[in-house]
Amino acid sequence: MKNKSVFLTGAEGFIGSHMVESLIKKNINVKALVLYNSFKDIGWLKTIDKTILKNVEIIFGDLRDKGSYKKIANKVDYIINLAALIGIPYSYVASKNYIDVNISGVHNLLELIKYSNIERFIQTSTSEVYGTAQFIPMNEKHPINPQSPYAATKAAADHLCMSYYYSFNLPITILRPFNTYGPRQSTRAVIPTIINQISKKVKTVKLGSIKTTRDFNFVEDTVNAYLKSLKKNKILDGQIINVGSNFEVSIYDIYKTVCKFYNRYPKIQIEKKRIRPIKSEVRRLFSCNKKAIRLLKWKPKFSGKKNFYKGIYKTCEWFEKNKKNSSYKSTDYSI
Repeated sequence: MKNKSVFLTGAEGFIGSHMVESLIKKNINVKALVLYNSFKDIGWLKTIDKTILKNVEIIFGDLRDKGSYKKIANKVDYIINLAALIGIPYSYVASKNYIDVNISGVHNLLELIKYSNIERFIQTSTSEVYGTAQFIPMNEKHPINPQSPYAATKAAADHLCMSYYYSFNLPITILRPFNTYGPRQSTRAVIPTIINQISKKVKTVKLGSIKTTRDFNFVEDTVNAYLKSLKKNKILDGQIINVGSNFEVSIYDIYKTVCKFYNRYPKIQIEKKRIRPIKSEVRRLFSCNKKAIRLLKWKPKFSGKKNFYKGIYKTCEWFEKNKKNSSYKSTDYSI
């Protein structure tokens, strides 16, 4: 992998910033697309080690405007797309924005790689495209049933990518991560939300549905799946691959775990504004990761109850060290 290059979109985000660190440590050249803003804010990238950051080529642009990155994208070995609008609640009120970024933006990338010689294009999907589990564990043959405008745009992008694979024989791989958590995640996500409230010694923790279950990946495991996908191997072409821990946990159990870390046990208050519309709520996600293990030789280190708790504790410890840092804020960067 030495001297290879990656064009990474959404590099300023939660997963993106961790991806940058891992790529640089593997001596891979990184060209990082950061959403243009008048403040030259590079999101979570500004919190990573400066010796790593100095080796990153940052490009300010917009996935919706391929002119801002066209020349760069045609001169790399790999493209990883992490750029997306991801907040489900906002997708109920601004669905057109999700269509523009999550579908049209992906279309821009696909049009570029039609005329390039890249070794692999990795598109980021989401377990939300499945909707509530119809059987468990959920493998890649599970029916697609998006229950929110956000999930619908991600499902559409997946189908668009597959159509380009079939039509133009492009080296496209779709990774479908189940819920990722860990250091640097925005407080819009449920685990940081719980940690944020309990760490402040509140008497009441405000949450949405606490009975829903999710399959959580520690960010280190998620990033590792992408790294293992960076290879010129026909077997990965046109593949959709779940990235999940093969372990489910309820929101209530996460609350209890965080309470144990802080040795504080505030009451739970269910807030209506935090609950999705009844038909839109995804009640259960539980991944089958056999395909990732077989094709990527990937295995999550933080799978299972004991290891999940380790991941939560690592996240709590990071939060305690950084909660007074002005860089930690709830802004929705990319994935």
